[in-house]
Amino acid sequence: MQKAIRFLLLLPVLLLLCNPVYCWGFYAHQKINYYAVFLLPPEMMVLYKPNIVFLSEHSIDPDKRRYALPEEGPRHYIDIDHYGAYPYNDLPRKWADAVAKFGEDSLKQHGIVPWHVQTMLYRLTDAFKEKNYSKIMKCSAEIGHYISDAHVPLHASSNHNGQLTNQKGIHGFWESRVPELLAEKEFDFFIGQAAYIQNPGDFIWKRVLESAAAADTVLNYERELSKKFADDKKYAFESRNGKTIRQYSSAFTIAYNKMLDGMIERRMRQSIYAIASFWYTAWINAGQPDLKGLVAQKFSEADLKEFEELNKQWSSSGKMIGREEQ
Repeated sequence: MQKAIRFLLLLPVLLLLCNPVYCWGFYAHQKINYYAVFLLPPEMMVLYKPNIVFLSEHSIDPDKRRYALPEEGPRHYIDIDHYGAYPYNDLPRKWADAVAKFGEDSLKQHGIVPWHVQTMLYRLTDAFKEKNYSKIMKCSAEIGHYISDAHVPLHASSNHNGQLTNQKGIHGFWESRVPELLAEKEFDFFIGQAAYIQNPGDFIWKRVLESAAAADTVLNYERELSKKFADDKKYAFESRNGKTIRQYSSAFTIAYNKMLDGMIERRMRQSIYAIASFWYTAWINAGQPDLKGLVAQKFSEADLKEFEELNKQWSSSGKMIGREEQ
C-alpha cells in the first residue's frame, strides 16, 4: 500500500519528465535518409555514400529549426481535411492557384508540406547544376525530412495529435514509439532502386492523399485497442537519457503495429523510395553532373558555424514555435 501511495505521489513529477517527440521521431528520420542512399545509382552513390552519416544526422535539422523560426512549422504538414472531403478537390494542387483561392497566410496556417517538397526539389536541382557540395548535402538531407513527413497520416489531419478525440500522444506513438521498438528487429528497408519521377507534384500529392486516407485508421485502431488494455498495461515507465518517462508499453505497441498490418513499415519504405527518387530526379533534371570531383570537398567554416548555431537554438529553446506534436 505504501509503495502504491508513493507511486501516485510521484506520478505528476514523472509525467513532467516526458520528452517531446518529433515528426517521425529523430530515430526514424535518420533511418529513412540512411537507407535512401542505397537506392541510388553508382554515379550518385560515389558522393552520397561517403556522406551517409551527414545525410542521416542532418535529416532532423528541419525539426530543430522549428524551435527557432516561426515559418518552419507549416512546412511539415497539411491539415487537408480543412478543405472539405476526400479527395479535397476544392484545394488546388498548384501553389499559385491555391494562393489565388485561399491566400498565402491561410494556406500556411493549415500547412504547406506538399508545396514545400517541390520547392526543395528546385533548390536541390539548382545545387546540382552549380555542383555546390554544401547545398547538395544540406538540401538532400532536408528534402528527405519533408518527404517523410508527407507520408505520415497524422501530418495530413487537423486532429494531428488526437487532441480532438482525447487521444493526445498518438502522434509520437505512431511515428516514434513503434519504429524505435520494432524497426531494427522486424522492418525490411532494402527496397530496390530509385526511379525518375515524371511529375513530382502529382507524386507528392498522391502520397499526401494516402496519408489523409489512413489518418482515421491510425486514430480508430488506437481507440479500439485501448478498450482491451487497462492503463497499467497500456503504459509503462521507462528510463531514457537519464530520465524516467511515461511510454506506451511494449505489449500495447506490438499489438497496435499488428493491428495496423504493417502500415508504419510500409510508409517508412515508401518514404525511403520517395526520397531516393527525388534525389535522383533532381540530379537528372540538372543534367546528370559528374559528382566525383565533389567527394573530397568539406563543409566550410560558415557551414559548421551554421550547424552549431542551429543546435544551440534547439537545445536552449525548450519550446517548439507553433503547434507542438507530442
